[in-house]
Amino acid sequence: MWRALLWGLPLGIVLWSGQASAVECQDLAYEGNRYALCEVDASREELRLFLRDDTGAVMGHFSTIEDRLEAEGKTLAFATNAGMYHSDRSPVGLYVEDGSQEMRLVTNPGPGNFGLVPNGVFCLREGRADVIETLAFEASGTTCKSATQSGPMLVIDGELHPRFLKDSDSRYIRNGVGTSADGRRVVFAISRNTVNFHDFAGLFRDHLQLPQALYFDGNISRLHAPDLQRSDAGFMMGPVVGVIEDRDTNEGDTLQN
Repeated sequence: MWRALLWGLPLGIVLWSGQASAVECQDLAYEGNRYALCEVDASREELRLFLRDDTGAVMGHFSTIEDRLEAEGKTLAFATNAGMYHSDRSPVGLYVEDGSQEMRLVTNPGPGNFGLVPNGVFCLREGRADVIETLAFEASGTTCKSATQSGPMLVIDGELHPRFLKDSDSRYIRNGVGTSADGRRVVFAISRNTVNFHDFAGLFRDHLQLPQALYFDGNISRLHAPDLQRSDAGFMMGPVVGVIEDRDTNEGDTLQN
């Protein structure tokens, strides 16, 4: 029987039992693996992508993004890396931030996880967020206020990516995002131990019951989650996705790297 334990309690009792803050984050043990999950209601909260500052320099760190938001009286309620990037931190695939496109959509197969098609796009629109398979996204003509392309898809219309093997020994720290059909429920996950693609995708489909999910990246994956007293530091990242809220709602929070 499929089971999830969250500090000894079923996940549904704790993780989605209320909306006390902009983001609800919890640690989860599921099918022998450990994860940190953060859920957002995209119809109520402000999801944003971050890459460059006003000078065009890559921000690359949660702390740098926080410094930029401070001038707006805002803070990060949550953030994680959001898609693959080149050595100069520029996006590998489609990247749109607040209506400005930096990189085009890439539709052809290629090397590495990004090119393990089908891959997909995480698309932010007014009041919703969606994971959309790349070719379906291209055919639909969807316009996103912000978007980041990554890959591979983890779950496509309720099915796991066809290339995933249950017994694969390719195990890494992984992070990704899944969305509901109505675009309101958005769940970000990062593994706390190494997992293969099949197990990671199964978390989104079988436990979280999300019909679409997208892989962001592997061992570079990092998480900023005040709910979990966690803000991972390290080398510079490329695209970052986060939820912002008024700074005074988070006064007094302390984080541990």
